[in-house]
Amino acid sequence: MSPGSVVDIVIEPQGWHFEAQCGLSLVESARAAGIVLPTSCRNGTCRACLCRVLRGRVRHLIEWPGLSAEEKREGCILPCVATPETALHIEAPKAFRAPEPPPPST
Repeated sequence: MSPGSVVDIVIEPQGWHFEAQCGLSLVESARAAGIVLPTSCRNGTCRACLCRVLRGRVRHLIEWPGLSAEEKREGCILPCVATPETALHIEAPKAFRAPEPPPPST
């Protein structure tokens, strides 16, 4: 997929869908859709965002994300530094919906 293309992402076990832009991190695309994938460092080292790809492919935006070879084989990714290459189903049990902003006061 070319940068800027949009693909469908499904978060399991919640069953939430959102659109992600190729070239942007999954964390950024999820936040734009009101979904929070917990993260701390946003540079692939702290592993707070660790999740697993159930279906589809991603590309990490950095050469050596903080994953072991075994974790990579098991489909683990760090969505703070991963961008989709195809539509995805990811397992992210710690994901949550961002709180709705309060209505404007009158």
